[in-house]
Amino acid sequence: MNKEYRAGIWSAASTPFTDKGEIDVESIKRLTEHHVRLGVKGVFLCGTSGEGPWMTMDMCREVVDTTVKAAAGRLKVTVQVTDNSAVRILDNIKQYVGSGVDAVIVAPPFFQINEDQEYLKNMIVDVLDKSPLPVGFYHRGAYSSVCIDVETVKQFMSHPNLMMIKDSSGDLDTMKKLCEHVKTLTDPPLLLNGDEFNSVPYLKEGYDGCLFGGGCFNGAMSNKIIEAAADGDFGKAQEWQDRMSSMMKEIFGGEGFPCWLAAQKQVLVELDVFATNKTIINYSLSDECHQALKAVIEREKEFLLP
Repeated sequence: MNKEYRAGIWSAASTPFTDKGEIDVESIKRLTEHHVRLGVKGVFLCGTSGEGPWMTMDMCREVVDTTVKAAAGRLKVTVQVTDNSAVRILDNIKQYVGSGVDAVIVAPPFFQINEDQEYLKNMIVDVLDKSPLPVGFYHRGAYSSVCIDVETVKQFMSHPNLMMIKDSSGDLDTMKKLCEHVKTLTDPPLLLNGDEFNSVPYLKEGYDGCLFGGGCFNGAMSNKIIEAAADGDFGKAQEWQDRMSSMMKEIFGGEGFPCWLAAQKQVLVELDVFATNKTIINYSLSDECHQALKAVIEREKEFLLP
């Protein structure tokens, strides 16, 4: 099953809103074409970058329906369904049956009382067993409020309904353990790195690609990293990584990324993809950040708008 999923760069897509906070359907259509132009292989909708945990199910379904129709098979389309129990996750998945999505994505629960690793493993396996759609797992490691550790992840990696792992743990030991385990599997899930400031070690170790929140603007440059790594030129890959990291830090407002999501959306506004930079979580664009990102766009427009 997993062979049908596509190695390369994936985008954890931002959700465009109108000034009134409604889903901007026309901007989603433009974003889909932009992803194709950047060489993106698949999109992850309604995740953190997509503000899914703050949106209603109807809003997420509108994002999915619009994207699936606009993509017309040119992109793999996945959607976040994370919740606090298997029964709630499976209920969320039901909402997307028949929508045309290729898979759903589950992260560790947002909140859990008295959890242990066996309980968490059984919860994910229950979802994998019963989901009518293929499932991807978003591994956040210690960054997650409820941590599913790498040894637990390894226990469900051979499940036939698991199509992808996004590894955003930022932990190189985890990276090595996942790669070693993949070698023991007949039909392993796609392994995608989620640390967009440190791609090269993952690609060198054997990851299939990357899934980035910034994929909506850094997709073409990310592909340069992946291409250089595929050629075995890891020095060139690192040069591209350093260039991309510098670009992202400038766009997001420097240390701590104070303008993060609003700035990411403003890049898309400047590129005539989004109509507004409105977020429903607490990010806003400072004048300083706005000027910095405009300078970045001028400098890197060959990759931001190929």
